[in-house]
Amino acid sequence: MNFTKMHGLGNNYVIFNQLDDPNNVLDEEKYSELSRKVSDVNFGIGSDGIILICPSQMADFKMRIFNEDGSEAKNCGNGLRCVAKFLFDHMYATRPRFTIETLGGVVSVEVELDHKQSVQYVSVDMGEPKLLKGMIPMEGDPFNTAINEPHVFGDEEYHLTCVSMGNPHAIIIVDDVKAVPLEEIGPVIEHANLFPDRVNVGIVQIKGSQEIDYRVWERGSGITMACGTGACAAVVAATMNQFLAKYEPITVHLPGGDLTIRWDEQGHVWKRGEAAYICHGELEMEHSVFK
Repeated sequence: MNFTKMHGLGNNYVIFNQLDDPNNVLDEEKYSELSRKVSDVNFGIGSDGIILICPSQMADFKMRIFNEDGSEAKNCGNGLRCVAKFLFDHMYATRPRFTIETLGGVVSVEVELDHKQSVQYVSVDMGEPKLLKGMIPMEGDPFNTAINEPHVFGDEEYHLTCVSMGNPHAIIIVDDVKAVPLEEIGPVIEHANLFPDRVNVGIVQIKGSQEIDYRVWERGSGITMACGTGACAAVVAATMNQFLAKYEPITVHLPGGDLTIRWDEQGHVWKRGEAAYICHGELEMEHSVFK
């Protein structure tokens, strides 16, 4: 199997192009195991998961994301930027704006080129955030929202603002993101009965009306360097809690770098950032996977 490893702000994925490479197409039941094996840093390639680039019947292209634990994700903002760069740089996409189907819906992307005519920045229309509990999903009245809603996990109370950006996020606004034991509370909240499909856990520190710090525990992957959908959810949550300026571009500082997020007047969330190649290679299936 031929692969390309890419990252968006350190959130890294092993990408398998299925558009014209039959060697990269497996039986459906094998992809979860492939992701677990490939993601292993000791016996595989090492990553936060795998991405399949596939043909689509409803968009220009389709991507499927499998987390490090083998579960399939609905969406991934950093993965979308990687896929958009791959598709344009390898001339599958011939226009700077095109669409990508995800399990969470179809999204529009737009690429900006550097002086070498390769993709430097990708802007992604992440669509409208889903705020009702039934759409996240989250226990409780399906027609209510969760804004700064108190919940007790273990011996601690946390105030959650919950948003779906095609995948579920529980956002906690704190005084200092570095002081929060995310490695402890992340898995507890992720697997809480409150969230039937589990949840991504983000913590936000307000730096100003157009700037935040953000850390994330990703569902199925643990602490990662960046999460694009999480950065979008963080801006939506902080705006709903009246900490950020409406309709303005917000700088989100993540451990892996910065993203620019804007929740526009039409209700759509736009995300702009970089993506980069790490390496290309060939995976020896019979030796490293499924043995």
